[in-house]
Amino acid sequence: MEGSGFVFPRPLGRLVSRLPAFPPSLAFAQALNLALGRIIPRESLEPLHGKRLEIRVTDLGLSFHFTVGAAGFSAARPAAAPDLAISASARDLYLLASRKEDPDTLFFSRRLVVEGDTELGLVAKNTLDAVDLPKFTPSLLAPRRVLGLVKARLFQ
Repeated sequence: MEGSGFVFPRPLGRLVSRLPAFPPSLAFAQALNLALGRIIPRESLEPLHGKRLEIRVTDLGLSFHFTVGAAGFSAARPAAAPDLAISASARDLYLLASRKEDPDTLFFSRRLVVEGDTELGLVAKNTLDAVDLPKFTPSLLAPRRVLGLVKARLFQ
């Protein structure tokens, strides 16, 4: 996905956009809890508590709807107008997650769109910038690794 200008084909995006939104949101919220649960201090996310957030993968036609609470990230049903929506292509979101691209660069080049309460967007950005996040690589999503993390969290 690191190739220059990669986007998912439109027919795939149209197909994915017709699928139910809640299952991917549930998986995404759990992935955030597994990946960030021990790294980001809960108090730094307090300004986001109870807010409806959405991340849109524009070229894939996929949206993740979630909220943040004292227990972490939770999936949410799609809302007419989330408090904060962040949109970008899958490639740009990957570059952002892997820290190969700066959010400001993506924003000012109009490859990252922030809608709704932009102050919440700044809180989220500043929180992630302040934390020394491990570098994201696709191998982190290998089924054996993910199942190991789930097992460790369930049987602590």
